[in-house]
Amino acid sequence: MSVLGAADAVRFDAHGSTFASYVASRNSTQLCAWKLTVPAGTRGVAHRPSRDEVLLVLDGTLHVTIDGSRNRVEQGNVALVRAGAEVIVDGGPRETTVWVTTTPGLTATLNDGTQLTPPWAQ
Repeated sequence: MSVLGAADAVRFDAHGSTFASYVASRNSTQLCAWKLTVPAGTRGVAHRPSRDEVLLVLDGTLHVTIDGSRNRVEQGNVALVRAGAEVIVDGGPRETTVWVTTTPGLTATLNDGTQLTPPWAQ
């Protein structure tokens, strides 16, 4: 069993949010998991993930738009984003923290066709 603390997380900043990667290929072959911190009022970037993602809101509120359907996701609730769905994650009225889980190798395709390979999901 491994216990990972905040000091073990690798931090990345992208699109106005912070990604603290706890589980990735450096310590797991089957899962990726990170804590996402979204500042209040942040506007997300539309993208299509190549793998399913689970977003559990730990604190605060997000507005998650999945394939054009805007949803308010509050503390304790989960948004399931299916592979290939268009998703936009917008911040709520205050900073929000989210636990995100997926499988290694996730990529994201932006609307202009740009493909991103987020290091926290590798």
